[in-house]
Amino acid sequence: MNDISNQALEQPISFLPMRRAMIEPVAPEQKGRFHAMAKPIGSTCNIDCTYCYYLHKEHLLDQRRGRRMELSMLERYIRQYIEAQNGDEIIFSWQGGEPTMLGIDFFQDIVAIQKRYAPQGRRLSNDLQTNGTLLDDDWCRFLKENNFLVGISIDGPRELHDAFRLDRKGQPTFDKVMRGIGLLRKHGVKFNTLTVVNRINAKRPLDVYRFLRNEVGSTYIQFIPCVEPKDFQTIAPQQGSPSTMPTLGTSAAKPGNVDSVVTDWSVDPDDWGYFLSRTFDEWLKKDVGRVLVNLFETAAVQTAGRPAQTCVTAEFCGKALAIEHDGTAYSCDHYVYPAYSLGNIRDTHLGEMAFSKRQQSFGFAKRDSLPAYCRACKHLKLCWGECPKNRFLRSPDGEAGLNYLCSGIRRFHDHAGPALRQLARQHG
Repeated sequence: MNDISNQALEQPISFLPMRRAMIEPVAPEQKGRFHAMAKPIGSTCNIDCTYCYYLHKEHLLDQRRGRRMELSMLERYIRQYIEAQNGDEIIFSWQGGEPTMLGIDFFQDIVAIQKRYAPQGRRLSNDLQTNGTLLDDDWCRFLKENNFLVGISIDGPRELHDAFRLDRKGQPTFDKVMRGIGLLRKHGVKFNTLTVVNRINAKRPLDVYRFLRNEVGSTYIQFIPCVEPKDFQTIAPQQGSPSTMPTLGTSAAKPGNVDSVVTDWSVDPDDWGYFLSRTFDEWLKKDVGRVLVNLFETAAVQTAGRPAQTCVTAEFCGKALAIEHDGTAYSCDHYVYPAYSLGNIRDTHLGEMAFSKRQQSFGFAKRDSLPAYCRACKHLKLCWGECPKNRFLRSPDGEAGLNYLCSGIRRFHDHAGPALRQLARQHG
């Protein structure tokens, strides 16, 4: 394990009231359901994926490698997160960077603090997103005993996974990830898979899907399109100049071209549509009700007129915050830039930030900023312009703010629409 995971914690966990150097923020009267993605180790990671959208936060947010959330801050976060919620289940999500670098002791403290603040009659649960390379028997025993749901990042068979997911010495990680998956299965730990669909693996959809289903044994598959503007390390979403936005279908709106506005590893929008269409056909033929695929499940329920299951396909967003190791909260995991900081839980209660007018405006902007090209689209209520972070093209009529993936999304829904409507009738 990396040295950082073996470092002693800064102070022992205490179940006495925290020593307060200042008055702790009080929970607002308003409560509701929202989700926070906690990054207690910030951007620190033991591997160096080419397409990672988070590693550069080390410099952007002045995160020195090896920083971690202090125990006093961890307790404050857990308490405030619980205080702000009114649902029957409160879900804690732990990500990074690579959160397993914090070591098992850190997560034992998480569980202990949660037990201290757990409200009567309500359930607390945890999920952990990891690259899987540091998992061992001790980790898996802990995860099983404490009923953690684990998300494993894997991009397909060896040659596709290792195309971009390399360690800090430039070495492949596939074997280590598969070893970690084997340990999860050995110990009976529940796990999902997360696959970043990039410029390379998008061209081999069935190889990716069948590998995840047959070799990994994943019964819940998340597909995430890799879309990163070339200036993503310094310019936050919606903060660039509209004058630089290329028009849908031009060479600048495709990866691999000299004038392209996206990185070379970003998925081609048309390949994204091809990838979804081919995997959907395989899923529809063999796996409906047996394997859950995030984008297919939400497409099916939205076709039936029910609410979206993912934020990217919902009419509004803003209920999925990110919180960094120093206690700073941001509007979204993909908006961890100074321009989208909501404040720090040292000074302002997390619930107050989650339901603030500023955050509400952020969420409503997903719908309100749609170009006319989207509003007139027959697939509007299945897409809602996808994630706002990807809206950096111009529509054919020249309006700014069109989603980079638009052509691929249209291709998928044109293809899958009849089958989705049939599923909706059968299960509606």
